[in-house]
Amino acid sequence: MTYILKNMKIAVIGLGYVGMPLAVALAKYGCVVGYDVNKTRVKGLKDGWDSNRELRQNILRTTSCQFTDDIADIKDADIYIVTVPTPIDEDNNPDLDIVEKATKALGALIDKGNIIVYESTVYPGVTEDICGAILEKESGLKSGVDFVLGYSPERINPGDKEHSVENITKVVAAQTDDAADLLVEIYGQMNGGKIFKAKNIKTAEASKAIENAQRDINIAFINEITMILNKMGLSSHDVIDAASTKWNFLPFKPGLVGGHCIGVDPYYLAKSAIDVGHQPEVILAGRKTNDNMGAYVAQRIDYFLESSSKKRNILILGFTFKENINDIRNTKVIDVINKLKSYGYNVDVHDPQAVPEDVVSEYGFNILTSLPQDKKYDCVTLAVNHEIYMEMSVENISSLLNTSGKAVIYDIKGIWKELGFPKTLSYETM
Repeated sequence: MTYILKNMKIAVIGLGYVGMPLAVALAKYGCVVGYDVNKTRVKGLKDGWDSNRELRQNILRTTSCQFTDDIADIKDADIYIVTVPTPIDEDNNPDLDIVEKATKALGALIDKGNIIVYESTVYPGVTEDICGAILEKESGLKSGVDFVLGYSPERINPGDKEHSVENITKVVAAQTDDAADLLVEIYGQMNGGKIFKAKNIKTAEASKAIENAQRDINIAFINEITMILNKMGLSSHDVIDAASTKWNFLPFKPGLVGGHCIGVDPYYLAKSAIDVGHQPEVILAGRKTNDNMGAYVAQRIDYFLESSSKKRNILILGFTFKENINDIRNTKVIDVINKLKSYGYNVDVHDPQAVPEDVVSEYGFNILTSLPQDKKYDCVTLAVNHEIYMEMSVENISSLLNTSGKAVIYDIKGIWKELGFPKTLSYETM
């Protein structure tokens, strides 16, 4: 069956890190409308401003994609692609509230013949058993008969210009072969035909769940190794550099594992495992290790400062969950901050990428947007390797430190280990 993309209308629901780049990419080949309930977000995109800093102004101002916060504008779409967040709750259980609300709203819009594709990360069965049931209830139509469900897991890596939505392989699946073939053509036209057609929707859902869980476990292994090596007085970065000379060694780095994917998706896989009667030992063990790394980092800083009874000042560089982006969702740097404060330390946080208003709203404190000029610290901790920090010199870093006592540089990422700090400063890494 041959499909002509330019004769179809596609609606992308959710214009965050996943939906907005996808909508703009698809709009090069057909009629696309991007919908989001966040009026401020939509207005910014209309004005050519991406607050997530994923796309440049000239791209947004020249795209044919229409952005809207009026759901009526997507009523006549042929294909709906849902890209809303799927976080976890305070008990680390999958929170499907947002995707369920989006699905309910879609149920009032869809017509016979529509295809509804989900890109949101879920555990196997959510698309058909939960979302499909909601759509049936709200629309009065039959899933797999009157409308068809599809799934294509998102693989967006915020801040990564190389692995953009147009450059990566997309996995697709649908309830019918015809719908799956259509998704192959739609996504393939966007990314040069780099498509893998999964056997069915649950297979595609499971593939997404294990991708990030595997990475989480690999990092957890390195984090535990780091704890062991540190007790031996060894730097994990030095040991990894040596081990990496073997051809099949996987050079994962230790650190804080947060964000909306790696820090979340393993819990979706664990939920699915428990539902089928399997206790996920390895998955949850990895998550436990990584969830505790913030406290471990704080303990190491306290150790190097020799648990001083005098309140001392610490400057943390970086607050976002990864480098060179402004996304603060599920950042594990907050765990370091809270633990250090519980020890009695005064903690300041600098981040050139994070939006100060978002940090206040989400976490309740103010960050520094410029490096202090007149305040000295007993410890400078590099938590996120933003480009600005990687370019800092020995003089830049030393100027932040109080040299009248024992001053510590704690470099979680190990990016300064070749700088050659003077012996008057204590340089430590993981």
